[in-house]
Amino acid sequence: MIRPRPKSALAGISAVTLLSFTTASITTSSAAHAHPPGSGGCLDRSVALSVEESRLTFTLPDNDNPAVLQSKPFAQQMIEGAGFQGFTPELVKQLCAARSLNAAQKIVSRNADRLWDMAVDRAQRHGRVRGNLPYSDDRPLYWTRVQAMAAIRQWTPRFPLFSGRRLELIEKFDRTSRGMFDINLPPRAGVKRIIVSGFDPYTLDGGPAGTAAGAAGNNIRHGNPSGATALSLDGTRYRTADGKTAYIEAYTLPVSYPEFRRGYLEDTVGPFMLPSPRRVDASITVSQAGDSVFNLEQWNARYHGVTVGNDRFRPCPPINGMPQLAVNNPECNIMVVDRWGGPPTFDLRNPPQWTSGTLPVAQMIAARTSAGVPRPPGDTWPDQSVAFGVVWHTNYTEFPDCNSPTRETRNDPPPVQYPPPTPPIPPDPQSCSYSGGGGNYLSNESAYRNTLLRDRMGLTVPAGHIHTPDMQHFETEYGPSDATFDAWRLAVSHQARNLIHVVADVA
Repeated sequence: MIRPRPKSALAGISAVTLLSFTTASITTSSAAHAHPPGSGGCLDRSVALSVEESRLTFTLPDNDNPAVLQSKPFAQQMIEGAGFQGFTPELVKQLCAARSLNAAQKIVSRNADRLWDMAVDRAQRHGRVRGNLPYSDDRPLYWTRVQAMAAIRQWTPRFPLFSGRRLELIEKFDRTSRGMFDINLPPRAGVKRIIVSGFDPYTLDGGPAGTAAGAAGNNIRHGNPSGATALSLDGTRYRTADGKTAYIEAYTLPVSYPEFRRGYLEDTVGPFMLPSPRRVDASITVSQAGDSVFNLEQWNARYHGVTVGNDRFRPCPPINGMPQLAVNNPECNIMVVDRWGGPPTFDLRNPPQWTSGTLPVAQMIAARTSAGVPRPPGDTWPDQSVAFGVVWHTNYTEFPDCNSPTRETRNDPPPVQYPPPTPPIPPDPQSCSYSGGGGNYLSNESAYRNTLLRDRMGLTVPAGHIHTPDMQHFETEYGPSDATFDAWRLAVSHQARNLIHVVADVA
């Protein structure tokens, strides 16, 4: 059941406090512009869009004839495929009529809430499932959000609006439409409170593009099973093995670094790790990896920024083929915002170079969470009696000497049996991190920030990261969706939910 819920503890934090300006989004200041009341004429199409928004026009080649383009951009196919095509026009209509910043703020918040609810309702099949895409598809939420944020960026209001205020509105829409203000955990005793994160689609550039002029590569089709899992879990209840009720709330994270540095994760989860009757009993981050296995990550690294985000930005690219060192280098180290304990100046040991997962690994592996999960076509896990394997993922890579680019990888590959034949070797206390078991991309960053919050709040609750199998398996080269792609999403999200229910049993 999806229920009306009050805003989270974060709702009282002002947008000015939340927002720090970055160059990741492109915007311009705008004064009032005259336009016909109620018309779509209040958008200035000449205003530059962000990198993610610029993909709204990307169009795939036709699957039968890759020398010509499909009839609609991919994003529009996703939006219409969920029946969401009326969302952004209605938002624009309301913004065109807004006569003050206060009115615009209310419009943005109300509509962002509505978009999240629409996506959750569709994923959980509450009411009629509209459109021709499967109910489980996570991509319509992403593309509708991006379309709406582009409209806010290009909106020319009836009143003066400076660029900083516009950025606040865009970020407010972004956070709210991710379910970040939607978390409502009950305060009473005798229940369990679980928070789960997912991610947007990513690696949207590249891939085969046929021969049609201006065609996009087929990576634009990517979805993310962690996002699908989050939508399928948000607001649900689960009866645990000890007879208690677990309340599960979920949200999604962007695949870009600046939003993490602005506190997207901490502002969402942190209020529920503070002392209160609503304090969480478990906080789990989830993302997509590869192969046909769920990896339960043990060690998370502070180092980040080697791989580009959806905004095509990376803070720590290699130089001449060599990794940058962490010493005196804040861009290569995850930085925590001041309001969640970030130091005023860069410190190599504050926060620490490593954090650890505290998920109930033994129980998650023993639970045979693949029971009842159909194996999707092309599943390569060697035990064909299960859908996907579950592995305690203990590998990592460190700089043993923080002043040297020499790296050492340990516990690689992690054994698939549990318990392992020999205990894994932990990171050296004085080492600098290069990558955790989940790499040094934003999956690892979400895990690091979440477990760091747990440690700083003095909690011993389960907190850690689940890496899912890769679901980008299509039957055709350019088809936007098909039965195989959906089968992988359904199977991965099904087993991911089972794993999260095991955490709830143990919490």
